[in-house]
Amino acid sequence: MAQNKQSMTRKEAREAVFSLLFETEFKEGQAPESIFATSTQNWEYAEDQYISDVYFGVCQKKAELDEIISRHAKGWKLNRMSVASRSIIRLATYEMKFMDSIPLPVSLDEAVELAKKFDDEKARPFINGVLNGIKDEIESAGSGERNA
Repeated sequence: MAQNKQSMTRKEAREAVFSLLFETEFKEGQAPESIFATSTQNWEYAEDQYISDVYFGVCQKKAELDEIISRHAKGWKLNRMSVASRSIIRLATYEMKFMDSIPLPVSLDEAVELAKKFDDEKARPFINGVLNGIKDEIESAGSGERNA
């Protein structure tokens, strides 16, 4: 029974999206819908719209996100980044580019927090630098740049 499920904080929801994106990296060729359904069926949390919106949004816009990230990951190819770093950066880039309701600095700060928890210590400055470049690009393009 799916009764008495508690709601998630935004931080917990962000971690859930990160874990889904991380898992997706290892299940190449498997449909995101299948990964999502399998991964979330035993969660002890109520369904969260942010999780599905962001997870499927990142999956749908992966090529566009990767192109943006590649412009700012100077000297790094995406396939050379750790899976954790790549997943964190994609998540934050999606939030910054397509979610007007989340201030740019919040997405950036939360990405660094995810890196502290799930990635190598040396990854934090790299993630911060890449995302600062993306944030600056979005800010200089104006508010019209941020829309789904």
